Amino acid sequence: MLIPALAVALVTAAMPGHFDQPQDGFAPAWTTLRQSNPYWAHLDPEPINAALRQVRDFTKPQANGKPLFAGAVTMYVHDGKIVTHDRTGYAVLYQDQQTQLPEADRVPMRQDTIFDLASISKLFTSIAVIQQVEQGRVSIDEKVAHYLPEFGVNGKENITVKQLLTHTSGLEPFIPLWKLYPDVPSRIKAVMDVKPKSTPGTTYVYSDLNLITLGEIIHRVSGKKLDEAVKDGITRPLGMKDTGYNPKAKDRTAATEFQVAPPRGIVRGEVHDENSWSLGGVAGHAGVFGTARDLAVLGQTILNGGTYNGRRILKEHSVELMLTNFNQQFPDNAHGLGFELNQRWYMGALSAPGTAGHTGYTGTSFVIDKASRSIAILLSNRVHPSRDWGSVNPARRAVADGLANALAVKTSGKQWRATTSGGTLTTDRPVEVFVDVDKGDKLTIQHWDGTAWQDVRTITSTNRRWVPTEAVKTRFVYTKADLYNGRGVYVHARGDVTAEGWSVARR
Repeated sequence: MLIPALAVALVTAAMPGHFDQPQDGFAPAWTTLRQSNPYWAHLDPEPINAALRQVRDFTKPQANGKPLFAGAVTMYVHDGKIVTHDRTGYAVLYQDQQTQLPEADRVPMRQDTIFDLASISKLFTSIAVIQQVEQGRVSIDEKVAHYLPEFGVNGKENITVKQLLTHTSGLEPFIPLWKLYPDVPSRIKAVMDVKPKSTPGTTYVYSDLNLITLGEIIHRVSGKKLDEAVKDGITRPLGMKDTGYNPKAKDRTAATEFQVAPPRGIVRGEVHDENSWSLGGVAGHAGVFGTARDLAVLGQTILNGGTYNGRRILKEHSVELMLTNFNQQFPDNAHGLGFELNQRWYMGALSAPGTAGHTGYTGTSFVIDKASRSIAILLSNRVHPSRDWGSVNPARRAVADGLANALAVKTSGKQWRATTSGGTLTTDRPVEVFVDVDKGDKLTIQHWDGTAWQDVRTITSTNRRWVPTEAVKTRFVYTKADLYNGRGVYVHARGDVTAEGWSVARR
C-alpha cells in the first residue's frame, strides 16, 4: 500500500539511508527480513509512492488501449527491512485472448499470489550448479562433455560449464522442442545434439539451451532431478515454502497467456514456457513458481553472502563468483555465474557493476543491489492474456528507480541537481560533485579564464561517491545522451549560484 503522509513528514527528520555511501562486502550473516516502512529504513517515501502509483497505472489501458498487465506485486527491501509489499489488479482477469471475466469470477491479486517466475528460474539452476561445484562434483572450467559425453558433438566438444553459466557457449537461444519432438527423451537429445550458432567463447548469446544443459548436468552428477536438487539445496533450507516447480496451490497462482499453439487455453498453475511445459514443467531455463516474499528471502541470502536464518546454502566465495563479471569482453552483457549484472534496461537507477538480478518473460523482475543492500521485486502477469500487448520494461525500471530515488544523495550543505540536458550551473565556490548517469551521459566541468569558459574535465561516473572539485569559479554542464536514467548529477556548492536547468535538491 502507499505510505501515509505522516511518514513523509517524519522522514525529513530522520538520518536518511544513502545511495552515495556504498556498502563494502556482504550484509551481516544474521540479517533476516522483517516488516518495516520507509521511515524506519531511512528512506524517502515519496519516490516509493510514485513508483507504486506507476505500477497501478500500468493496470489501466495504455496508448494501445490495453493494460500493460492485469496485476502485479511489488516488494522493496532495504537493509533487511521490507519497506513495502504492494499488490494491485488481478491474478486472473481474462477468459480468452480479449474477453474479461465477469466481475464475480475475477481473482484479485494478493500479496502471496504465486507467480510463474519464468527465466528467474535460471538463477535457481545456477545456484544448484555452484552447490555441485562446492561439493567437488563439478568444475566450472571443465568441459561439459566430461559430465555429459553425449553433449560433446557437432562442435561442442570444448564448451565449458562456465560458458553455459555466462551465455558464451555459442548455442542458439532456443529450439521449439515442444513442437518438433514427440517426447521428453527426444527433446533432451535435441539439446545434446544441437550445433553451436557461433564459435564458443566469441560472442554473448542468451540461450535457454545453456540452462537446460546445466539442469542435465545437475541430474547426472548428483543423482537428483533438478526439482529435487533445488528443493533440497535452496527452497527447503531457506524456508521458501511457496517456491518450486509444478505448484500444488494452483488457486493462488497468477494466470498467464491464453495459448492457441499449443492449444492450452488460459494457462494457470502450469509453466507458461512451452519448452519447459513439454519437459514436464521442470527445466533449467524455466519452471519455478514463487512469491515476492520467497524471492526476497533468496535476495537477502545473496546479500548475506550465501546464508539466511542460520542456514548456509553457498559459501561466501561462491556468491562472490556468482556476482563477478566474467564477460568483460562483452561490455553490454555483464554476467556472473548465473546472475546478470549492471543492466540498466531493467535495473534502472539501481544498476551498478555489483548489482545483480534477472528477469522473466512472464513479467517478472528481480534486482539485488549489493552497494545499498537493497532488493527490488516486480512480479506481474504481463502475458495475461497475450504476450503481444507491450513491453514490461518501463514498469521494471519504474520499480527499480523508485527504490534508488528513495535513498539519499546528500552532503552536509546545499546541493543542486541537474534536471535538463544542456542546463548549466555556475558557482564561485563548488565543493564536490556526484555523478550516476547512463552510458553516454556526462557532466562537463568548465573554468573561467577571464574571457571564456574552458572545458577542464568530463565526468561520466563517480562510482556512487562524492568527489571534490577545485575551489574556483566553475560552470557545470550536464548532457543527456541516452534513454535511461541513473540516480542523477548533483553539485554541492557554496556562495552565489546561477542555475538554468538545475534545481535545489532535498535529498
